[in-house]
Parts: sequence; structure tokens; C-alpha cells
Amino acid sequence: MGTSHPRIRSYVLRQGRTTEAQARARRELLPRYGIAYAPRLIDLDAAFGRQAPKILEIGFGMGETTAAIAAAHPDNDYLGIEVHAPGVGSLLNRIHALGLANVRVIQHDAVEVLEHMIAPGSLDGVHVFFPDPWPKKRHHKRRLVQPPLVALLASRMKPGAYLHVATDWQDYAEHILAVLSADPALVNAAAGFAGRPQTRPETKFERRGLALGHRVCDVLFRRR
Repeated sequence: MGTSHPRIRSYVLRQGRTTEAQARARRELLPRYGIAYAPRLIDLDAAFGRQAPKILEIGFGMGETTAAIAAAHPDNDYLGIEVHAPGVGSLLNRIHALGLANVRVIQHDAVEVLEHMIAPGSLDGVHVFFPDPWPKKRHHKRRLVQPPLVALLASRMKPGAYLHVATDWQDYAEHILAVLSADPALVNAAAGFAGRPQTRPETKFERRGLALGHRVCDVLFRRR
């Protein structure tokens, strides 16, 4: 795993327990469904073996939403980026169990992947679902959605491509809406927050937030 970028980074590494099944998936399935990080552009059509819309997901957690969306939309290709080994192993097992041919995984810092591996104007969509809210004010600087990352994402999106962010923390939702609204390359696809798209399955983070009385906010922008 590479060192994260000194200006912006997509994660703070937290150690979690990796089960034997997850470790085995990383050993046996990552060579099949994974793309190794390297500081050079990848041919996404070659990586998936076809021409199809390419959707990037940053921080897929344990992969339940990624797998569900990919299974429901077989005409799209999904590239998931995650640094945490348990989640990578979990998604690999889901891909294999469901026989999904339209998901690839990169275990690395998303910022470096975006900077070095994803060509400008190549993505049809970007998903950022329930990023770590870092609720304490002194930790807000660690939050993923900040102007430098949004500008980088926009540069990798095709005209008309979408950026969909969801969170159940109200102050973070307002921050996300403000940051995306300030980027000149993006335009809001709704008036303020968007309604929950039917294409986004409910996640465990969403269920947890709803149980705590949190409001789930979706933010949906498109590339000009």
C-alpha cells in the first residue's frame, strides 16, 4: 500500500480484524478481480474486457452496496477503491459468490489512483456513500469531501457524468453540498439535496443512522 498524498488523502487507516475467509479471498480472488496499483494510466475497457459505462466508487466498506448495484446493473462496469483489507476481502467474496463480471477492485489510496491511473474525462459516474463523518470538529479536516478532491474527481468525469454522495450526518451533508456547489465544473442535478435514488440500496450505515434518528442526505451533481 502506498503512502497517501501529502495534500489530500482519501482515508485514515484503521486496523480491523480480517477473517480467514477475507484473507483467503484476497490471496485467491484479488489476482482475478483486482487491479494492482501502479503510477500509470489503466485502460478501463481492457480491464473489464468490454466497452461500457464506467462507475467509480470510493470507500466501498464491506462491499454490500457495490455488489448489489453491480448485480442490478449488469450493463455498467464498477471500479471500487478501498484501503481496508477486511472490506476488500468481503467484496471479493461477494463478487465471486454472485458471479459478477462487472466489478474490479483496487486496494490503494483513492487519491493516488485518481491522479495516476484514471484518465481525464473517462468516468461516467462516481459514488461516495457514507464516508467517515469524523464528527468531532477538530477532525473535520480529515473528511474526504474537500475542494481539492472534488476538483480531481470532476477532472476525471465525462461531460454529463454524475457524482453521487450520501451521508447521514447533517453538518457533513451541508458541507458536501457547499463544496460541490462551489466547483465550477459541476452543476446540481436537484434543488439542494436530491431525493434518494432508487439505484442506491440501503446500507448498514444508513440503517444505523436511521435507527439513531439521523436524516440521510443524497447529493447529486453532474459534470458540465
